[in-house]
Amino acid sequence: MTGQRDYAFRTRLEAPYEEALKLLEAALKTEGFGILTSVDMRATLKEKLDVEFRKYSILGICNPPLAQRALASDLEAGLVLPCTIVVYEEDGTARVSIADPMAVVDLLRNPALRPIAEEAQARLRRVFEALVGSERA
Repeated sequence: MTGQRDYAFRTRLEAPYEEALKLLEAALKTEGFGILTSVDMRATLKEKLDVEFRKYSILGICNPPLAQRALASDLEAGLVLPCTIVVYEEDGTARVSIADPMAVVDLLRNPALRPIAEEAQARLRRVFEALVGSERA
């Protein structure tokens, strides 16, 4: 849609799903992020609904200094924390989508959070670029 900002950084890696998860974790660590939660949707859907599904993970990631600054500014910032990444398998390759913090920060209507979201966005953009760059290496 014209005029609408995208809400994620997306890429397809020529790597298997498991390798993409390892590459992602290393890139996140470089930028000070850790994985707080990892939801295996394939296992969850199998267990809860007995449905077969592709390899698909939802990751909740956090950079503790950024999170602390955001929460010190606005306790409601927890509504948009942690940042979310999805990794899934498609046609034997991995797809990665990283939520753009700037796409959700305005929902809280607190201008003090914008610089924190901008820093998170810059760090996550570098994570994204590291993933894309790993394909060229």
